[in-house]
Amino acid sequence: MVEAQGANEKRKRDVLSGTSSADRISQRSDSGISEGSVLSTGQNQVGAVRKLLVTGGAGFIGSNFVHMLRHDRPDWQITVIDKMGYAGNKASLDGVMKDISFVEGDICNEELIDGLVADCDLVVHFAAESHNDNSLNNPWPFVESNLLGTYRILEAVRKHSKKLHHISTDEVYGDLELNDPAKFNESTRYNPSSPYSSTKAGSDMLVHAWVRSFGIHATISNCSNNYGPRQHVEKFIPRQITEVLEGRKPKLYGTGEQVRDWIHVDDHNSAVLAIIENGQSGNVYLIGADGEKDNKSVVELILKGMGKEASDYDHVNDRPGHDMRYAIDSTKLQNELGWQPKYTNFADGLKATVEWYKENESWWKPLKAETEAKYKKAGQ
Repeated sequence: MVEAQGANEKRKRDVLSGTSSADRISQRSDSGISEGSVLSTGQNQVGAVRKLLVTGGAGFIGSNFVHMLRHDRPDWQITVIDKMGYAGNKASLDGVMKDISFVEGDICNEELIDGLVADCDLVVHFAAESHNDNSLNNPWPFVESNLLGTYRILEAVRKHSKKLHHISTDEVYGDLELNDPAKFNESTRYNPSSPYSSTKAGSDMLVHAWVRSFGIHATISNCSNNYGPRQHVEKFIPRQITEVLEGRKPKLYGTGEQVRDWIHVDDHNSAVLAIIENGQSGNVYLIGADGEKDNKSVVELILKGMGKEASDYDHVNDRPGHDMRYAIDSTKLQNELGWQPKYTNFADGLKATVEWYKENESWWKPLKAETEAKYKKAGQ
């Protein structure tokens, strides 16, 4: 482990000194911006991948992606960059840290990113500020990371002729009515409603522009709400689970009628792997598992699964501008790439998630008190 850490430090110094080893079309209509295929090149995204740069790899989805790759693609060389903000946690990489290169740094650091991108085959870009409540309190970190950070990566990808997969969210499409049978697809108009979703929408548009203007190789995926192990306790599902584990009632925003299309993080990441291996450069893929549940039902499922009364929760102030419903149509991903989710039963995935938090108190306990203090201050 000491030897691996020393190698990582040398790698970071080499990058900073410049001695790294490697020398949809956005369409306008009267209704706004919509998605389509972006300059499809007919070439799949990866070819012979050997070296990946994973941004935000100590965060929730990114760390689970690294764990999956170490198991499913053990011959791939993985470098993780993470600035270790409040949502980054090296403990999330326990068990794989000795097998990867880890760089603590910011994707907005032009020199650092340039060297790391030069030394990889493909960038998988998870790094983002992603919590809606935080974006409402202070939008700037979202502008900086999601827009400027993505710009830095795009310029390095362009300069060194590398390939990129950009991770995005279904929240860029806004929300749907509760009684609307429609779902988001690759042609849905962008309509973001928060500083978080608007900066992610902006980052998507940057990728589209760099594909069209400069011909870079890139794919984009927009995914629905994730749940699973290693998710920060500020997020909806782990917050409710850990409240019960600490002997308190879960907290439900407003009436809890808002609907989210839940997908287990392992299913999200298996879809990302399918895209980077077989997806067509320039294409957008939506990732979802038909897991629509309203927030009230999710809280009740958690309570019942943990041996509590389904009604044993507290109502708290609703989030300003709370989106009503998200729903993903992943037909393109399933038909073109043959991807299918593993966790088709939400209750089973939720049960496995509850067990992980029960068994990993040392991971989440240090984060809990500060998180709840912030929510209490906001009346939530």
